[in-house]
Amino acid sequence: MTTYIALLRGINVSGKNIIKMVELKQLFINLGYYDVITYIQSGNVLFKSSIKEQQLLEDTIVAAISKHFEYDVNVLVLTKNELTTIFNSNPFLAKDSAMDISKLHLTLLNNEPDLSKKHQIETLVINSDDEFIIHKNSVYLHCPNGQAKTKLTNNLFQKKLNSAATTRNWRTITKLIELSNQ
Repeated sequence: MTTYIALLRGINVSGKNIIKMVELKQLFINLGYYDVITYIQSGNVLFKSSIKEQQLLEDTIVAAISKHFEYDVNVLVLTKNELTTIFNSNPFLAKDSAMDISKLHLTLLNNEPDLSKKHQIETLVINSDDEFIIHKNSVYLHCPNGQAKTKLTNNLFQKKLNSAATTRNWRTITKLIELSNQ
């Protein structure tokens, strides 16, 4: 059995695409997944499965949510090992392990980013304290003035990097790692 983390984008935000976590958990159980745990209302689900194809898992979850809840949402499925590697590779924490993690976020991309428009993103933050580092399918964010005030949004990365994306704060990523190790 492999431990997976499913990250759903755009549920329970601003009163839209409301899914109760108890119902989402039951949906995953009905799909045949084991040891299902949900974390906070923003669509973080840990589960175990013997299925090895992550794309199949993503497609199955998307289809089940569409059928059961009638919402079209982006789902990204990572293995525990993949998320652990991403977690341990945070370049901002490598530079300063005492950094305030409340100012750190992570945007995860569904595929390899198209970097041809990266300079457009850099231009947006040239006169700002905000920083981002793209590493493989991850965008590490440091927003010292808070995520609410940054131009480095999920939609921006999705559009400029030509990839579906979902963003989580670093505390959530830390908690998902902790839960995956239980």
